Amino acid sequence: MMRVLRVLLLGGTTEASQIGRELAAAGVAGVYSYAGRTATPVAQPSPTRVGGFGGVDGLAEYLRTERITHVIDATHPFASQISRNAVEACAKTATPLIAYLREPWSEAPGDTWRHVADVEDAAAALPDQPARIFLAIGRQHLNPFAAQPQHFYLLRLVDAPQTPLPLPDVEIVLARGPFTIEGDLALLRDHRITHVVARNAGGEGAKAKLEAARALGLPVIMIDRPNLPERRTAQSVNEIMRWLTQSACLGV
Repeated sequence: MMRVLRVLLLGGTTEASQIGRELAAAGVAGVYSYAGRTATPVAQPSPTRVGGFGGVDGLAEYLRTERITHVIDATHPFASQISRNAVEACAKTATPLIAYLREPWSEAPGDTWRHVADVEDAAAALPDQPARIFLAIGRQHLNPFAAQPQHFYLLRLVDAPQTPLPLPDVEIVLARGPFTIEGDLALLRDHRITHVVARNAGGEGAKAKLEAARALGLPVIMIDRPNLPERRTAQSVNEIMRWLTQSACLGV
């Protein structure tokens, strides 16, 4: 017996938009949820909501109220709080959950990476002498770098900040990926970047900065991914769609 599906897609990534289009093309009802980090999110073919749910209990109540049958977590690999909340809320409501998990980036010949656990360790790993840093981590976690005010920081953001940043010497480039190696080579050269700080998000959309750093011989301080609870994962959109189809057919 086929079960009528109603999917909550936790999105905000390129892959989430791909999944959203596949769901719409298959006629699967659902809601695309944005965290609200971006003022101008990409338009989606399904109904969208913006903002948090109010923790685990709020998300669990949303799943019940909206009669959600399945949850797809296609958030950024570093959006650890919503991913943890999704695991707990789905367990509380017996709602099947699958997470799209990008392959992390890995070092290639010519790379000079220093792995660190978090943004605090990344800030501590910067040199003592003034340097020019491409800080490719968004705008949410800048405070640890305020302790290193001797550096110039380059940020690439989708939206202009609405409040002052904690960095005294900073330049902002407004751009939305995916990015190209040619463009990132020019970006690093034009701003005379000496170090790159990045989070190991994986995927193709933001990989160009690592290829550009390799070509220029620049060191990369790589923030490793956070540890997340055990959950079902997939590494392709097709795998997620097969999981949904099987769930519907099984009535699970």
